[in-house]
Amino acid sequence: MITPTIQWYPGHIAKAEKALLEQLKLVDVVFEVRDARIPLATHHPKLQSWLERPGTKTGRVLVLNRVDSIPGPIRQNWEQWMRSQGETPYFTDARQGQGVKSIAHAAQDVAAWVNERRLQRGMRPRPVRAAVIGFPNVGKSALINRLVKRRVVESAAKPGVTRQLRWVRISSELELLDAPGILPANLVDQSAAVKLAICDDIGQAAYDNQKVAAALVDLLCGLHLDPQPTSETSADISPETLPESLTETSPGSLTEIATELPEAAARSTGDRALEKRYGLAPGLLNGEDYVPALAEFRYQGDRERAARTLLQDFRKGALGNLPLELPPS
Repeated sequence: MITPTIQWYPGHIAKAEKALLEQLKLVDVVFEVRDARIPLATHHPKLQSWLERPGTKTGRVLVLNRVDSIPGPIRQNWEQWMRSQGETPYFTDARQGQGVKSIAHAAQDVAAWVNERRLQRGMRPRPVRAAVIGFPNVGKSALINRLVKRRVVESAAKPGVTRQLRWVRISSELELLDAPGILPANLVDQSAAVKLAICDDIGQAAYDNQKVAAALVDLLCGLHLDPQPTSETSADISPETLPESLTETSPGSLTEIATELPEAAARSTGDRALEKRYGLAPGLLNGEDYVPALAEFRYQGDRERAARTLLQDFRKGALGNLPLELPPS
């Protein structure tokens, strides 16, 4: 997979991170919200060090949002793997409200020590203070609106909607701090950055649609979610085994090659999903060649339109419930 270079750190995120670190001194527990399609790529590498700063005692509740975007067995695999790492994940679909009550209870359980200590000191209980932290567009504001049971913060399917910190009272037992999406200042792991771009968890100005769409095709073609027949002829497909016509540059030849998958080869879940949606299987094409082939096949040669359509269809689930990350083996 060719990985395009992606960096995105707008000014409002830098300011919000500084303000957030100050507010964390007042917080009892953090909801770390990740994208269930890419739970590793949406983990902020500095979060744990923020929670362990001197003078802070902050618990954490791990939330994997957009669980509706991945198959049930993949969710189970992630839960099993995370528990093996000492984590307790909570899976939510903030748009529909699935799993929201359980994370509210989890926050109160994690921060129970707060009011236990206050009672020991003869003080009245106070609401647990929780911060909602995560990358842009992972569903933090939608989660808060579900917890409050009304629209109290702006929510939209694009990164950068929330730009300032805001406290929201959920009940007499819980207060939430809604924070803008927080990204590392430098996206060192570029394979993770590409996944952020594919899932629309990073600003569009940071990347080239055609390059990111090509990376999406490569990721999908490497995705095997169910057993497929295999044979010796499909074990190793290398450039040396490709038809000579693959070296031709005409759009027509690319479209033809896209259907030249050997019958005995094991087809990936993504390959079949792309064929079902567009009528054109990648076959032996990589993503960089599939985008122009799709453009010729369906969009009068408009490569940008083909790329945007691929990305939009993946994001809205039109290709199916397809994760881009699986638990490490």
